[in-house]
Amino acid sequence: MMKFKYLVLLILTSFIFVAHSNAQISIGSINNISYDNPKEYEIGGITVSGVKYLDNNVLIMLSGLSVGDRIMVPGDKISSAIRKLWKQGLFNNVSIYATKIQGNLIFLNIDLKERPRLSKYKIEGVKKSDAENIRDNLHLMAGDVVTENLILRIENTIKNYFTDKGFLNARADITEVFDTTKANNVILDIDIERGDRVRILKINVHGNENLSDAQIKGALKDTKEKGVIRPMNKLDSLFINVISDVFALDFYAISKDFNHYIDESYKIRIFKGSKFIKDSYEEDKANLIKKYNENGYRDAHIVRDSVYKVDDRTIEIDLVVDEGEKYYFRNINWVGNTKYTENELNAILKIQKGDVYNKDRLETNLNYNPTGFDVSSLYLDDGYLFFNVQPVEVNVEGDSIDLELRIHEGKQARINKVTVTGNTRTNDHVIIRELRTKPGQLFSRSDIIRTQRELAQLRYFNAETLGLDYTPNPADGTVDIEYQVEETSADQIELSGGWGYGRIIGTLGLSFNNFSLRNFFKKDAWRPIPSGDGQKLSLRVQTYGSGYISYGFSFTEPWLGGKKPNAFSVSYYHALYSNGLDKGDPLRSEFINNSVTIGLGKRLQWPDDFFTLYQSINLQWYNLSNYTSIFNFGSGSGDFYNFSYLVAFGRSSIDAPIYPRSGSDVSISLELTPPYSLFSDKDYATMSEDEKYKWIEYHKWKFKSDFYTKLVGDLVLSTRVRFGFLGKYNSEIGVTPFERFYVGGDGLYGYNNLDGREIVALRGYGNETITPNYAYNSSLGGTIYDKYTLELRYPLSLNPSATIYALTFVEGGNSWGSFRSFSPFDVYKSAGVGIRIFLPMFGVLGLDYGYGFDEVPGIPDANGAHFHFSINQSLD
Repeated sequence: MMKFKYLVLLILTSFIFVAHSNAQISIGSINNISYDNPKEYEIGGITVSGVKYLDNNVLIMLSGLSVGDRIMVPGDKISSAIRKLWKQGLFNNVSIYATKIQGNLIFLNIDLKERPRLSKYKIEGVKKSDAENIRDNLHLMAGDVVTENLILRIENTIKNYFTDKGFLNARADITEVFDTTKANNVILDIDIERGDRVRILKINVHGNENLSDAQIKGALKDTKEKGVIRPMNKLDSLFINVISDVFALDFYAISKDFNHYIDESYKIRIFKGSKFIKDSYEEDKANLIKKYNENGYRDAHIVRDSVYKVDDRTIEIDLVVDEGEKYYFRNINWVGNTKYTENELNAILKIQKGDVYNKDRLETNLNYNPTGFDVSSLYLDDGYLFFNVQPVEVNVEGDSIDLELRIHEGKQARINKVTVTGNTRTNDHVIIRELRTKPGQLFSRSDIIRTQRELAQLRYFNAETLGLDYTPNPADGTVDIEYQVEETSADQIELSGGWGYGRIIGTLGLSFNNFSLRNFFKKDAWRPIPSGDGQKLSLRVQTYGSGYISYGFSFTEPWLGGKKPNAFSVSYYHALYSNGLDKGDPLRSEFINNSVTIGLGKRLQWPDDFFTLYQSINLQWYNLSNYTSIFNFGSGSGDFYNFSYLVAFGRSSIDAPIYPRSGSDVSISLELTPPYSLFSDKDYATMSEDEKYKWIEYHKWKFKSDFYTKLVGDLVLSTRVRFGFLGKYNSEIGVTPFERFYVGGDGLYGYNNLDGREIVALRGYGNETITPNYAYNSSLGGTIYDKYTLELRYPLSLNPSATIYALTFVEGGNSWGSFRSFSPFDVYKSAGVGIRIFLPMFGVLGLDYGYGFDEVPGIPDANGAHFHFSINQSLD
C-alpha cells in the first residue's frame, strides 16, 4: 500500500509541474529503489543527454543539483530540478533518471529535448514600410529559441503596432516550417491581416451638467468622433423640440436644442483623426479631469467608462462622470518669504479671493508660465536655484478653499562650470559665444532658456532635441550646467529649373552655413569643405543660355572680431540679359547689372537684446544698350548708378527658425540714396530721361511683422503684414524706374529683377499681375504696396532631416503707382492650402495651391486657381 502511495505521489508531482512539457522522472529501471521506503543517496555524478547547442555544465547548474549533494529518492529535489529546467523555456521535454547506483552513490542523467531554433522569418500581408517597422520592433535574431512565449511576443508586438495606428482587429498567423538545411531549426511564416481601421463612431457622455458634451469632447484632445455631415439627421426632433420650447417660452432650451443638433449632425475632422488609440485615450481621460479642475470642479472624476464594438469598423465610448461641487479661492497666505513681500508675490500669482479654483492656473503661475512671468522665475532668475514653493490647502469650508503657499528660498547659487556636449563639427568657441550663462554668474533660468533659443537659431543643431543637464551642489552653493546638442546638416544646395520669359531657367546654388575661412588653406580641413566656425559662404549661378546669366557670392562673419555679435557681410552680384544676338550686331540689346554690398549687423541691448540694427552700403552699376523691352523711358541705352545706404531696425523673438511656435519678427527699414538733384542747379524739367535717371535717387521704406501664436498642441497661427513705399526727393524727376515693387504670383526672383525690382508673392494670382499698368504692357512697377496674411500651420514631421508642415492661408495685397492712389484695404484676396518641406541639403521647398477671388482688370487669367512652387525662399 505504501509503495502505491509513493507511486501516486510521484505521478501527481510530475503532472502538476510538467504535464504540458512531457517532463518526467524515470527511476524505475534501478531494481533496488523502494517506493515504500525513500532512501537518501549522495549524487556521485551527473550527465546530460539530448542537447547540442547548450553547455552541459550550465544546465547542471540551472537544475540546482550538484555532485556531492544528498537527496532523497524518491524525493522533491528531483521534481524541483525538473521545474527549474522547464522554466528556462528552452525544452520540449525534461526527464531525469538514475543510470547507476553504487552503495549510497547515485548517478543521474538529465535527458532533454531542445526546442527548435529560429533560422529566419518572413512577414507577409502588409506593405513593405510596415514590415520593416515591425522587424525593428520584433528584435528577432537567427538562433533565438522558438518558444510559446516567443510566438506570443511576436503576436502581441504586431497587434500593438497596428493598434497604435487604429487597426484594432489586426491579427497574425504564425506557422513554424522546419528548415531542411539546418537541424533543429525552423522558419517562421508570419502572415498578417491588418483589417480595417477602427474609428470612434460616438462618444456618449453621462452625468455632466456643468460642462456640455461639446466641452467634454473638446477636452479629449486625441480621442475624437468620426467626422460626419448629416444635415437631415434628427432634424425632425429639432423641429418638434423647438416648437415645444417656444410654446413653453424656454429660450435657453431652444439654444440647447440647436447645440445638440449641431453636435450630432456636423462633426468636421481636419487635423485630428477619429482612430482609437488606447494610450491616447487614457491620457485624454486625465485631460478631461484637468478640464474640470480648471473650471473649479476639484473633486470631479470618471465613475466608469467602457469601449465597445459596434461593428468591424467602428466602436463607441461611454463616459460616466461625477462633477462634484464647484470651488473658489478664499484666503491665500504666504509663508517663508523674506526676499519679496506678499503684495509683490500676489501681483505675479494673479489669483484673487473669489476666483474660481483652478489648480492648473495655480501651478502654472507658481512654477512655470510659458506665456508670462511666474513666482519661480522671480526667484530662479535671481540665483535662487534651490527655491521651491508648496501650495497647501489648509481649510476647505463649503465651496471655499484657503491656501498656504509655503516657500523655501534657499541660498543664491552661482554657476561653477558650463560645458557643451554633442558638437562633433561646430567648434567650441562658436557655441560658447552664444552662451548667456557664464561661470561665476548667478544662476538664471531665463538665461538658460534664452541660450537654448540662440543655439536653435544657429541652425547647426537639431532644435527639437536640444537638451540641458545641470548638477546643483547645495554644499557650496554652485551649479554645473551642461548643454546637449545634436549636429545636423547646415549646408544647402539649390538645383532647380524654372520657367520664365518663355524659357527654362536653370539655377545652381550652394550655401555653406557653418563655414571656416581660416581653415580654407588647410588640406586636412576639407571634409568636404572647411567648417565649424559659423561663417556663411553662398554661391549662386542662374542661366537659360547665352541670352541670360547671373552669378554672385556672399560671405558673412557673424562675430566680427570674435568678441561681440557684430555680423559683417560682403556680397557681389553680376547679371547679363540680352536678346541673344552677337555682340557688334546693331540690333543686339543688352542689360548688365553689377553690384557690391557691404553690411554690418549688430545685436542691441536696448530696449532689450532681441533687437538688432543692420546697416549696409550698396554700390550698383547698370549698363543698358538698346534696351527698351522692359524700360519705357529714355533711349534704352546708357549707364545708371545706384549708391545707397540701408538701415534696418528689428526685433526677433521666434523660438525656432524652421517651425516657430511662438514669438514675433518685426522690422522697419529705410534705404536711401544721396539727394543729388537737391544740390544741383540743373533744370531737371527739361533734361532727357537718360540724364535725369543717371544717378538714381530715392528713399525706400519697408515694414514687416510676423507673429506666431500656438493654438492647440503644435497647431500655429501665423499673422503677417508687409508694407513698402518708394519715394522721391524731387518732383521734377519723379520716382525712379528702378527699385520698384511687382506684386503677384510665387515671388520667384533672379532673371526678372535685374533692375533692382522687388518681387512680392501673392498666391492665387499670376506672376507680377497685381502691378499698375501690367495689363497694358507698360508697367514700371508700383511705388507702394501692402500685403496681409493669415496662415494656419500644422507639422507632419519635426524630424530635423525632413521637417514637413501643412498650411492653409487667406491673404490679400495690392500695389499702386503713387501714394495719392493708395488705399490700404482695397486688396486682391485669395485663399488656399500648401505644404513646406525643409531638407537640410536643399532648404525649404514649398508648394501652394491658391485661388484668387478678385478679377484683375484687363487680365482675364490673372486670378483663379494657381499652383506656386518655391525652393529655398519665402512666399511671405
